[in-house]
Order: sequence, then structure tokens, then C-alpha cells
Amino acid sequence: MARTGRPREFDRDRAIDAATALFWAQGYEPTSLNQLKACMGNISPASFYAAFGSKEALFREVVQRYLDTYGQVMAPLWDESLSPREAIERTLRGSARMQSARTHPAGCLVVCGASNCSPQNEPVQALLAAERQRTRTGIRACVERAIANGELNASPATDVLPDILTTFFHGMTCEARDGMRPDTLDAAVTSLLTLWDINAVKRETAKRPKKKLTD
Repeated sequence: MARTGRPREFDRDRAIDAATALFWAQGYEPTSLNQLKACMGNISPASFYAAFGSKEALFREVVQRYLDTYGQVMAPLWDESLSPREAIERTLRGSARMQSARTHPAGCLVVCGASNCSPQNEPVQALLAAERQRTRTGIRACVERAIANGELNASPATDVLPDILTTFFHGMTCEARDGMRPDTLDAAVTSLLTLWDINAVKRETAKRPKKKLTD
């Protein structure tokens, strides 16, 4: 009698990566348990619940995996070794490239992963809302740091600059999902940053001494 092969071991990391791609592409609520089990290698319901506990618990792991990998494009916001403008620029350009890449689903999982959930899934919406608020806080902190160190003028225009930057950042998900090219998004970032530059403190250049006339 032929011996059966040893069952392939369950690769938890690979399963979370597969679930990340599925949740990212479809969103939390439209993604079914059957789809999740299938993308993880057709694991049984018992194996699924033993490994993850529930769909929501898996999604929370997926969000953390996303933040630890793709979401690192946001890290410059909290890097105080960078100037505030450079931190904002690196974040926006890095996110534009990531969101419009063709190697994974388009857009940002944190923005679109639970955009339309029923009341019973409010904790999932709250999870992503908290991450979006963290982004708002990071952007605002950069602008406030720029004002405090004399890089930006304090004015009504700079009061709303964090909101403009955040709105642009969140809006990139829609554009990336509609197929906007990375170079187009990058050009839009360049144009957006002119709002920062026109509100920058103008540094006076030292006047050169007048050359004395000789006889």
C-alpha cells in the first residue's frame, strides 16, 4: 500500500499575506470566510478558527501587517531628523508610489478597507478611523513644527494646511483605484507643495556692500 504524503504545514505568515491582499482589494465586509479560507490554501473552518479566532481578529492582524510593511511610507511624518517639509514630501511621494503600484491592490487599505460597513462591524471601522486620525495628527504636527521653528508663517492659510494635505492624502486612494499613473500622482504632489512654499518664511539675503568707485 502506497504511503500518503505528509500534510503540508500551515504557513501562518503566508496566510496573513494572502488575506491582506484580499481584504485590501475587496474591503472587510464583502470578503467572505469562504474566500479567506480558499486564499489561504483551502484550509478547513476548524483550522481557520484555531489560527485566527474570527474574521475580525484576522483583519486586525492584517491591518498590523499592512502598517508594518506598506504603511511604513508614513514613517517620515514622525522622523524629527527631517525638516517638516521634507517629512511631508517624502510621505506624500512615497504613498503615491505605493498606492499606484501594480504589484498589489491599488489605494490604501487604511482608507478603503472598511469604508461601508454595517453597524455590527463598527469596531472594524473604528480601528481604521483611529489610524486615519493618527495620520491627521502626524501631518498637523509637521505643520505646527514648521511654524514653531520659523519655517512657515502662522496665518489662516497655514491653519488649514494640515486639512488640505490630509484631504489630498486620503483622496489619492480613489485616484489610484481609478488607475491614475504614479507619475501623474507625483506631479500632483509637486503642485500641492507649492501651497507650503508660498506660505514659507522668506529669508532675507544679506545685502552686498557697494563697491567703492576708484578715481
